[in-house]
Amino acid sequence: MHRVLVLGAGKIGSLVACLLSESGDYEVCLGDINLDAPKRIVEDLGLSRVTPLLLDVRHPDAMSAYMTAHRFDAVLSSLPYFCNPIVAGLAREHRLHYFDLTEDVEVTNQVKVLSTDSPQAFVPQCGLAPGFISIVTHDLITHFDTVDTVKMRVGALPVHPSNALKYSLTWSTDGLINEYGNICYGIEEGEKVPLLPLEGYETIEVDGLLYEAFNTSGGLGTLADTYAGKVRTMNYKTLRYPGHCEKIHLLMKDLKLNEDRETLKRILEQAIPQTLQDVVLIYASVMGMRDGALFEENYVKKIYPQCIKGKLWSAIQVTTASSLCAVADLVLAAPKQYRGFVTQESFPLQDVLKNRFGACYR
Repeated sequence: MHRVLVLGAGKIGSLVACLLSESGDYEVCLGDINLDAPKRIVEDLGLSRVTPLLLDVRHPDAMSAYMTAHRFDAVLSSLPYFCNPIVAGLAREHRLHYFDLTEDVEVTNQVKVLSTDSPQAFVPQCGLAPGFISIVTHDLITHFDTVDTVKMRVGALPVHPSNALKYSLTWSTDGLINEYGNICYGIEEGEKVPLLPLEGYETIEVDGLLYEAFNTSGGLGTLADTYAGKVRTMNYKTLRYPGHCEKIHLLMKDLKLNEDRETLKRILEQAIPQTLQDVVLIYASVMGMRDGALFEENYVKKIYPQCIKGKLWSAIQVTTASSLCAVADLVLAAPKQYRGFVTQESFPLQDVLKNRFGACYR
């Protein structure tokens, strides 16, 4: 029986606690700064193996005292990205495996430093993008002798868009703004290069529907470092319904709200509805040489909301939580195999798909 500490009882952390506890192999402590949040999910779903806790990473000494008094094998952070360096530091101090969902490049770099020479695994970016998209893209790359072009496209979209942005808030608003406003990275002519967010505009058609795609930060994960000098071109772009990018560009660049992110967050959260009726679209394409001929191979999948434990969970909740649970499960099943800083592309795609938590990606 693995004993894990899940931090954050919001959209993702609550489902992570549900999935792990319902497997029968995990005892979960679900911590949040508001005790009502974990208590509600435990009571509503009848999660007998989940203990709700009042924990606040803004008080690391109190967190450390609790972690000293209780045995854990791992800590899984579903907190906002800016909290994760504190959590990673606590994991290092208490010799715990560490997992997070961050898309932030600088936070990932801090986690990498904290993981130096650690006998435990430090695994950031365990969600959808970065996360599963890196795993599936790495697998596609291994099917080629040499690789020319790698395209990664991911979107979490409302099934029934009803506003001018053609978008609904399906996950962290802080993370969304971070992706739209921070520098991106890719590979051009074999070298890792910075790219501007909201640029690189293109359109793509999937199953007869037209989408737009544009640069956003963080979704590439560590692949640019892994494959610099090995592929000619690699980039990650977010998928949206046509017209979204132009309006976000107006807000963030023309009106300069990228320089006032708290105001932008307030505007988005007051004006854009949340929804459980979403679809996650995953598109990865690799083109290169195989047996002397030019080939292209794709992974394309749409994932919709699912009912788990009698509750409807959105597609972005299902995909993100499932990826985090699958990766954590793989590490805890073979802890000596993973240590120090572990990239998403370290996990074989088939292992993730065969894992009990990877079913939504099959």
